[in-house]
Amino acid sequence: MRFYQFILTPFAVLYGIVMLVRNWLFDCGCLPSRGFDVPIISIGNLSCGGTGKTPHAEYLIRLLKSRFLLATLSRGYGRSGKGFILASAKSAYKYTGDEPLQFAKKFADIKVAVDENRIHGIEELQRKFPNLDVLILDDAFQHRYVKPGLSVLLTDFHNLYTDDFVLPSGTLREFSSGARRADILIVTKTPKIFSPITRRRILDELKPLPHQKVFFSYIQYLDPEPLNPDHKSYAPLKCTMILLFSGIANDYPLREYLERHCRTLITMKFPDHHPYSSEDLHLIKSRFDELLSRNKVIFTTEKDMMRLRTPELALFLKRLPVFYLPIEICFHGESGAEFNKIIMEYVLHSKKYHPE
Repeated sequence: MRFYQFILTPFAVLYGIVMLVRNWLFDCGCLPSRGFDVPIISIGNLSCGGTGKTPHAEYLIRLLKSRFLLATLSRGYGRSGKGFILASAKSAYKYTGDEPLQFAKKFADIKVAVDENRIHGIEELQRKFPNLDVLILDDAFQHRYVKPGLSVLLTDFHNLYTDDFVLPSGTLREFSSGARRADILIVTKTPKIFSPITRRRILDELKPLPHQKVFFSYIQYLDPEPLNPDHKSYAPLKCTMILLFSGIANDYPLREYLERHCRTLITMKFPDHHPYSSEDLHLIKSRFDELLSRNKVIFTTEKDMMRLRTPELALFLKRLPVFYLPIEICFHGESGAEFNKIIMEYVLHSKKYHPE
C-alpha cells in the first residue's frame, strides 16, 4: 500500500460504512427501490470506471436490437444541462455525454436517452415508446432506486475489485461485498490467451455466490478509422511512430496493442471524459510535430472521438492524421453462447415481453 493510501484509509473506511448503511436501508425497504414492467438490464461496476462498460453495453445492444425494441438510459456524465434528452446521431456530446452519443451514432435502430433521474428517465421512455421491450441501464450498479431484473457487474482483470479498496484510498464506490447484488460477473480485458489455471485463480479470488455466473471477456480491435476520410490511404498501424492521446480512465489495453504495431509510442493522458479545447489540440499538434519521423500518425479512442467532433475543433483536426480503433467484446470459448442465452431468456421470460 502506498503511503498516501495508508493516510487516507480512515476516510475510506468511513465512506465505506456510509455506503454499507445506505445499502442496508435499501435492503430492508427503508429506502424505496422501484421495479418496472419492462425488462431492465443494469450494467455497472464497483470501481470509478475503466472496466469497459461502454463496449459491453454495445455487446448487449448488438445481441438484442434485431429482435426487440431496445433503449439505453444513462446519466450522461459530463454533459451540460439536466433533464431527459433523447440522443440522436446529430446530437452534441455536451448535451448527451460521450457514451450515449457513441451509442446513438453507431445504432440508429435503438432509443438512446439520458437523464440524471433514472426513474424519471424510465417513465419518459415508457411514455414515448409504449411498446418498449427491454432497457439497458448504463453505469447503474449503485443506483438502487431502480430495481433491475438482471444486474451485470464488471471488474478489470488487472485490477479486480477484491484487490481494491473504497474511495479515497482506492477506487471502489463501495466495499467489495456489494458484488453479491450482481447476477452476472464479467472479468474484462483478459488476455486472448487465457489459461484454465488463471481462470480458477480468479474464481477463487472472487468467490462468486451460487446464483452468480462468471464470464471472462477480452477486447477485439477492429480496423482503424480516420477522422478525415482524406486519410483513408494511410496505413496507420505500419507507421514508425504513433502519438496516442486519450481521456479515458484506463487506456493500457490500447497502449499495449499499439506498441506491437510501431517502433515508438508516445502517449498524452487527459482526465476521464475530458472536454477537449483548441488549446488541447494545439498541444497535441505541437507534440506530434516534435516527433522526428515522417512516418508518423495520431491515435485516440472511439469514446474520445465523440468529444472531438465539434464545429470549433473540426477544421483544426482535418489537417491532422488522427485515427481511432473501434473495439468489440468477445468471450472466451463457448461461454459467449451461454451469456447470450442468459440474456435472451431473461428478456423472453419477462412479464413485459410477449412474442408474437
